[in-house]
Amino acid sequence: MVRVVLPAHLRALAGTEGERELEVVGTVSLASVLDALEQLHPELLGTIRDRASRERRPFVRFFACGEDLSHEPPGAPLPPPVASGAEPLLIVGAMAGG
Repeated sequence: MVRVVLPAHLRALAGTEGERELEVVGTVSLASVLDALEQLHPELLGTIRDRASRERRPFVRFFACGEDLSHEPPGAPLPPPVASGAEPLLIVGAMAGG
């Protein structure tokens, strides 16, 4: 099971609280985790990544094991602690301003 932590506004949209545990078949990557998350919560389609291009939306970031994984290829395997469920994948809304 892969653990995912969503920002508050996406938890509210999905009608869930706290972490989500997801069953991911095959390679545990950003793409496979987001596929599983969107299948479980179709209301999240288009919020984390673009529906057509499947690319990460601006101001959405991915973190795990103290690293920013936002610019990693979507099919690249996630760190073993995330794949095993020992560490969560954090989906974070980035802030901008000046």
